[in-house]
Amino acid sequence: MRRKSVIAASLPIRRGLDENEAAVYLSLSPSFFRKLVAEKRMPRPRLAGGRRVWDVAELDIAFKLLPREGGDDEPIFDVDGQGMKSNPWDDLLR
Repeated sequence: MRRKSVIAASLPIRRGLDENEAAVYLSLSPSFFRKLVAEKRMPRPRLAGGRRVWDVAELDIAFKLLPREGGDDEPIFDVDGQGMKSNPWDDLLR
């Protein structure tokens, strides 16, 4: 039987992450991630028996809700230097 770590490494993405993996997934330190969970800026874990598991989809939503540098009124993309909210990838997606 193959070990869990070997199997997990071959999967493209996992649905549930432990605390350290969730922190790394968001490029945060585990202690800062714990702080954000305590502040309710990151989701609480799901419980699987005695294990605490973070849902990747919930982490994605919480990450998108974090404030953006410069504020949310600033455009995400400034293609023409005049604050246009256009995505430079739009032309490729059409």
